[in-house]
Amino acid sequence: MGVLSGNPKDEPMHYGEISSVWMASTTAKGVVSCYQAYLNHAGDKDLKKVLEDLIDQAKLEIKECDALLIDNGISPAPTMPERPQVKLEDIPAGARFTDPEIAAALSADTSIGLVACSQVMGQSVRVDIGALFAKYHLTKAAFGVTLLHLNKEKGWLIPPPLQVKRPETVNA
Repeated sequence: MGVLSGNPKDEPMHYGEISSVWMASTTAKGVVSCYQAYLNHAGDKDLKKVLEDLIDQAKLEIKECDALLIDNGISPAPTMPERPQVKLEDIPAGARFTDPEIAAALSADTSIGLVACSQVMGQSVRVDIGALFAKYHLTKAAFGVTLLHLNKEKGWLIPPPLQVKRPETVNA
C-alpha cells in the first residue's frame, strides 16, 4: 500500500492543501468579523437573517478547518474578537453601509468563495479535504441562489445590459 491509500485522515496533507485549508480558515475568520459589522448596519430583516446564516456557516468552516489543521500539526491563524452589537440609529448616515451595498458585497463574496472551493477540490489529493470543500461549495451555491432571489425581490439587483431585442437571423 502506498502513502496515499487507506484512511484519508491518516494521509499527510500536501503543501497546497495546508495552504488552502489555512487560508479558508483565516478568510472565514475575517468573514465573521466583517459580517458582524454588516449586521450592525443592515436594516432589512431578510438581509439580517441571511447575514446570521452566513456567520453561522463561517463559524462552522472555522471549526472544521482549524480541527483539520491542528490534527496535522499546523497552527491556525488567531480568531478575531467578536464585534459588539450596535443600534443602526447610532451609526451616522454617511458612515453607514446600505442594504443594497451589503447584499452586493455578500453576493460577490459568495461568488469568490465558490471559485476558491472549486480550486481546493481540484488540488486535493486527500478525499476528505476534497469532500469537505465540496460541501462548502454546495452551501455557498445555495447561499448564492438565496442572495439572488433577495436582490431581485428587494429591487437591489443592478443587472448588466440586457439584450431586449435579438437580431433576426438570415436564412441563406
